[in-house]
Amino acid sequence: MLLADVAATSTAVAATRSRLAKRALLVDVLRRADPADVPVVARYLGGELRQRRTGLGWRSLASLPGPADVPTLTVLDVDAVFAQMAALEGPGSSTARTRLAADLFAAATADEQALLRGLVSGELRQGALDALLLDAVAEAASVPADAVRRAAMLAGATEPVAVAALGAADADAALAALGAFTLTVGRPVRPMLAQSAPDVDAAVASLGPGPVVVDTKLDGIRIQVHRSDDDVRVYTRSLDDLTARVPEIVDAVRALPARTLVLDGEALVVDGAGRPVPFQDTAARTATRDTDVAGTVRLTPFFFDCLHVDGHDLLDAPLAERLAALDAVVGPAAVGRLVTDDPAAARDWFARVVAAGQEGVVVKALGAPYEAGRRGAAWVKVKPRHTLDLVVLAVERGSGRRSGLLSNIHLGARDGQGGFVMLGKTFKGMTDEMLRWQTERFTALADGPTDGYVVRLRPEQVVEIAFDGLQRSTRYPGGLALRFARVLRYRDDKTAAEADTIETVRSLAR
Repeated sequence: MLLADVAATSTAVAATRSRLAKRALLVDVLRRADPADVPVVARYLGGELRQRRTGLGWRSLASLPGPADVPTLTVLDVDAVFAQMAALEGPGSSTARTRLAADLFAAATADEQALLRGLVSGELRQGALDALLLDAVAEAASVPADAVRRAAMLAGATEPVAVAALGAADADAALAALGAFTLTVGRPVRPMLAQSAPDVDAAVASLGPGPVVVDTKLDGIRIQVHRSDDDVRVYTRSLDDLTARVPEIVDAVRALPARTLVLDGEALVVDGAGRPVPFQDTAARTATRDTDVAGTVRLTPFFFDCLHVDGHDLLDAPLAERLAALDAVVGPAAVGRLVTDDPAAARDWFARVVAAGQEGVVVKALGAPYEAGRRGAAWVKVKPRHTLDLVVLAVERGSGRRSGLLSNIHLGARDGQGGFVMLGKTFKGMTDEMLRWQTERFTALADGPTDGYVVRLRPEQVVEIAFDGLQRSTRYPGGLALRFARVLRYRDDKTAAEADTIETVRSLAR
């Protein structure tokens, strides 16, 4: 299949807000794809490259050749080039990668270049989320969507499921192929995700009458642990294999009283009092391969779900049964929880958890199965919300569905001396109406040179930002960065002189 076909579909998907129209476009291109093309087409339509790291970034894309007039690239050609880039390492690799990128983009048309830029940057934003893509695979293969979703959950990826369903001779064969995906110890499944609620009362109410589980939401990294006798594998939320970097977690799981296990949990570094250290310290520990660091900065695993134990699959069992199995196996390594039907007790637990330095809580339905790979209604997370009034220092030009608009904003706090200190950037929380307004507003505030991507602004517009926390940062001069920043509203009632200061931000960090 030509890359141009995928690019045209991506553009069309980005141009419509109708979920049904998006799905119809995806179904059409999936049905036209050759079986060999399906893995690449599925990944590109999901907005990702198959290669997790290519070494390319926005800087690499700043000075590329102009577009070709006629489409010639196939999706397999492009995938092969990115695979070459990903394999490069050592002296000369940067030069070779730049040359490969230049040749690739020179052979791409304007629409194909736009698609490639979005895939490389991870900012395609075409609206073809994985759940929608799975529904499209189901329709293209004429099988129930639930069968495709469950297979993707158990396979841990969309690609093999798309290949199995679309490569079958008919719908019955497709269903049989999908049914071959089962829970296998050693192969990670997609983790169950939680919806969000503004407060504990709303979370409890959303699950209906009766008792609920109020789990502590730890400020660590999500892990999924598989054990088969002495073979232990540890996977991240994105299903990357982390085993070699976390020997202390491997040892802890080997000590548990079970021969086969699949556990869901969190890992974090705690201080001597048992409180979590800043999140980036945990993240840095999980990222390092330095054995000296691993020996001195230790991760502690805590588990909140059990999907398999000693030959028994528990995915479809109610949470109450899974928690009983979990407690029997992990004991004190289970995440702290409260089971209650009293909203006041749930609120009190939330306050205690936050005071202990954790992220918040996840309120869960006792009778719900484990809906892997889905942001199911049976889990609802609640975090404390912090807000700051900050000044917009610059804005980035949008891509994909936001092409022609000014989107990602750079955020700054007052430094107390008439200047501003950048704390991060975000495009989260922006409605279409807000995007149109800020494009007009920031065009009028444009000030100074632009690199074609970032537009510098006069520091006048105040915006109210919600965020989940702060972390140390070497990227920004204030030494801090916002975590999960999102726009609440623009504050035309405030001047830049009334924005929050960097000292206020530092006090929050303390």
